[in-house]
Amino acid sequence: MTDPVPADGQPPAPTPQPAAAGTAAQEAPEAPPVTLWDRMRADPQYAPEHLALEAVRRLGPEAAQWARRARAEQPDATAEDLAEQAARRFVNRARLSGAVSGAAGLPGAVIDVGVLAWTQARMVLHIAAAYGVDPLHSDRATDLLVLQRVHKVAESARLALGVAAGRERAGALFGMGGQGHLGRAMLRLGVRLAQMAGVRAAKRVFAKVVPGAAIILGTWANSSATTDLAERSRALYRGRAVPDPRR
Repeated sequence: MTDPVPADGQPPAPTPQPAAAGTAAQEAPEAPPVTLWDRMRADPQYAPEHLALEAVRRLGPEAAQWARRARAEQPDATAEDLAEQAARRFVNRARLSGAVSGAAGLPGAVIDVGVLAWTQARMVLHIAAAYGVDPLHSDRATDLLVLQRVHKVAESARLALGVAAGRERAGALFGMGGQGHLGRAMLRLGVRLAQMAGVRAAKRVFAKVVPGAAIILGTWANSSATTDLAERSRALYRGRAVPDPRR
């Protein structure tokens, strides 16, 4: 279960929606955990790196478990079949992630792109697991940043991850410091997360801040960005696929 996002001075938690049938409830997108929101809000410059590190920690075991279960339940399914299932599942979730917060203004816009980036990270790790690539390995955080085009090459992604990890440890020991310009930090966080989620022209995300503006993280924008990411992920992990001993 994903932790709720606190309301005092931080993005509010997404408004729970009534679950229809079991499948609809299972496919509802989840927000990043509260501890991750804390780190990203306090350190927006490295928000994508913090999200990638936390995704591998939290979502890697889930992806590995899913792949084991899927192989046991579908012994004839190929890695390509499982990767296609994972991509389809999370593209569908991405379609639902726009406006998931039910909140207006800048906090709501930040939550929307945060949920989308978190859903995409979950998809990438599931696709890796489908091809037999370890979703718990620290290299998956590097993969996430390169696949989501936060960094162009793995070397710069690893360097940024190292910086973010160091800042995370320092924050745990000494606190992240005051947030004097909360609005500015939130805006920067939203832009960084929008860039990570593949939302073109990230500034459009904040049309939601303007009263009466249309919600721009619609189903087409989310599914298009997530479908493109799925294709890049499958191309990357297809080349690293672990040979199936049954074949």
